[in-house]
Amino acid sequence: MSGSPSTRKARIANAANVMYTNAVYWPNHRFYNGDTPGSLNYGCINRVYYAFANVMADGGVFLSDEWADATAPCDGVQGALGSLMHLKQRYPHLQVVLSIGGGNSAETFPIVASNTLLRDNFARSARGLVEASGLDGIDTPVVWEYPCSPQQGADFLALLAAIRLHLHEDHYLLTAALPAAKQVLQNIDLRRASEYIDAINLMAYDFFGSWTHRSGHHAQLYAMNKDEPSGSSGVQHIMAAGVPAKKILLGIPLFGRSFLHVSGPGHKFRGAGGEEGSFEYSNLPRRGTKEQVDKRAVAAQCVGGDGGFVTYDNPDTVKIKAAFCKQKGLGGLCYWSAPSDAKDTKRSLITAGFRALHSS
Repeated sequence: MSGSPSTRKARIANAANVMYTNAVYWPNHRFYNGDTPGSLNYGCINRVYYAFANVMADGGVFLSDEWADATAPCDGVQGALGSLMHLKQRYPHLQVVLSIGGGNSAETFPIVASNTLLRDNFARSARGLVEASGLDGIDTPVVWEYPCSPQQGADFLALLAAIRLHLHEDHYLLTAALPAAKQVLQNIDLRRASEYIDAINLMAYDFFGSWTHRSGHHAQLYAMNKDEPSGSSGVQHIMAAGVPAKKILLGIPLFGRSFLHVSGPGHKFRGAGGEEGSFEYSNLPRRGTKEQVDKRAVAAQCVGGDGGFVTYDNPDTVKIKAAFCKQKGLGGLCYWSAPSDAKDTKRSLITAGFRALHSS
């Protein structure tokens, strides 16, 4: 399953020749819904983040579901990760990166990151897993609920440094998923972090949801009020901190957030529809509703039916976000998560993003 470092180096160089990155997350639990990596369109995807591997209290990294990842019949081979390794041989431009951060990682990551020995164990263990599987690198940490103090920010930096010691940049990718929220980003020395990592996957969504006081566009590119978070302000903050624009991937949600008993953003709502307040993009707009686009915020919405006010991205908003990426010189787009995309090419956000990034 493994590829030699020289071929991996060629693959990374090969991918760098693609003008923009169009990356997707593929969560392993989706295997149980009948989704497989083989059903994706790799004409529009050049990187897959396989989520999640778990981290143990001693810093060890391990596959979170051996059956789904490496054993179960999937696309004619063994395991969903096995399928992606197989797909890499068919598509020379494809990179497969392991996302670490499932299970109890939110509690475990800060402890591991704060200890020299555990950081080293984490880095060695991650490298072992990457080499054994033939992966192109790792993405970390996704479900550590982010460094929430300057000390944790420093620990996060130390963890990146430890990983880089074992996963050299000429052979392996190292990326980090971070929220587009200033209160988190301000705890990290982003310029120094960018010296270790190849990309920041900026989660420019979940700005509003069942946990906020008011309804709002959950993935708005531009805020209507200056105290609201937005994709553009997140990008601006990271670039102002000294991160090269080409190292930023703008995150696109393949799900919508629901607010009941309101007809738009900025209102007090009562409850949320869907599963834990969200609907998969492939199930939007909701039945009996009409899709509209808020061009100022750059957000799609539908109102009525079982979702109340549902805010999400559609092909039109993704095209505008892709144009924003090009204008700012960003590295591209990333999507959470691929199995929720529309099967119809005309509605597919992954396809819309890829085409808009690579059109003149």
